[in-house]
Amino acid sequence: MSEILVLNSGSSSLKFALYANTTESTTATSEANKDPALKALSLTYRGHFSGLGTKGAAVSLKQVAENGQEHALDELSVADNHEGAITKLMAWLASREGGGALDGIGHRVVHGGQRYREAVVLSAKDVDELETLSSLAPLHQPHCLAPIKLLMARYPEVPQVASFDTAFHADQPWVAKQFALPRELTVKGLIRYGFHGLSYDYINRTLPEVLPDAAACERVIVAHLGNGASLCAIHNGKSVASTMGFTALEGLVMGTRSGTLDPGLVLHLIEHEGMSVKDVSTLLYKQSGLLGVSGISSDMRELLTSDAPEAHEAIDLYCYRIAREIGSLAAALGGVDQLVFTAGIGEHAARVREQVAAQCEWLGVQLDNDANARNETRIAHVDSRVGMWVIPTDEERVIASDCLTQLGLV
Repeated sequence: MSEILVLNSGSSSLKFALYANTTESTTATSEANKDPALKALSLTYRGHFSGLGTKGAAVSLKQVAENGQEHALDELSVADNHEGAITKLMAWLASREGGGALDGIGHRVVHGGQRYREAVVLSAKDVDELETLSSLAPLHQPHCLAPIKLLMARYPEVPQVASFDTAFHADQPWVAKQFALPRELTVKGLIRYGFHGLSYDYINRTLPEVLPDAAACERVIVAHLGNGASLCAIHNGKSVASTMGFTALEGLVMGTRSGTLDPGLVLHLIEHEGMSVKDVSTLLYKQSGLLGVSGISSDMRELLTSDAPEAHEAIDLYCYRIAREIGSLAAALGGVDQLVFTAGIGEHAARVREQVAAQCEWLGVQLDNDANARNETRIAHVDSRVGMWVIPTDEERVIASDCLTQLGLV
């Protein structure tokens, strides 16, 4: 048995998932197997190191059975930093009884720029080029690349594959990518890229299997609502517009990020509030969003249980911005057939979905309140002109499937 390891590295965390490559036992011609790379994978373990570099360091490891049931294991210990986490993870992989050889290691890389339009088997030159994009995703890119460099040095024989959050949006119409800036700046790459592409890719590839009528997904809007949040308009399986742009700061209200604001406001902060560029960056990336508006928390779960008027105001603004942007994407699509909610808030916050749906009734949206309260897959009322769905995303499986495809294993 061969295996694919998937890593998703953050500023103080390292998430991992291990998949068995079941290609040999998967019938590519099976009617149920419409996406061979996505289907030829069996999740066997998942876990994460959290609080890296802090006193609150923790670790989780779970074994996943064929029926999806998870069993917690205590075979990993906490790590002080990312290097320590990777060292312990790789040692555990090598020590397991019955473990297979790694076919490859897949990584989530947030920004692929204009060059990387699909997943790629990484070379040292690729890593150097991707590092030049760190200023475009300062909260993510450096942390995505650090494990790649470490593993290249320690395990040069194991191929590594990068899957990009920007790649799903790479073929958007040019008019959707442009800013109204001087052409010389556009040529330098100051365009809209879009993010959360791995999540949108997964929803796009699995939605036809969920719909009663697989043909009814010509115009789809997907709401990826987590600590980072965005929307994507998908027309016949292709991204045509998204709410995030040049960076992952644009668009919706997020946990600590402001989302879209008047660029003149940034100039005002620098010129009249005495803030430095670094100060403004910290304000917009880490002190705004739900946290800034509420003054309470960036966690939607905490705000939903709060009686404070500031918490309600933050939730109202969050939902209002989502509904407004759904209207914008509906215009880009020429209407909407399906509306999908995914990621942590999208999958679990029934009140958020209810408020958004109420503000989108003009589009023909009608919510089934009981189904919504139960977080069912289908939450549209029987009379709704727009299908409404709650579909858990699985970015790690997309990364693993990219590994199979790029390494020629499926």
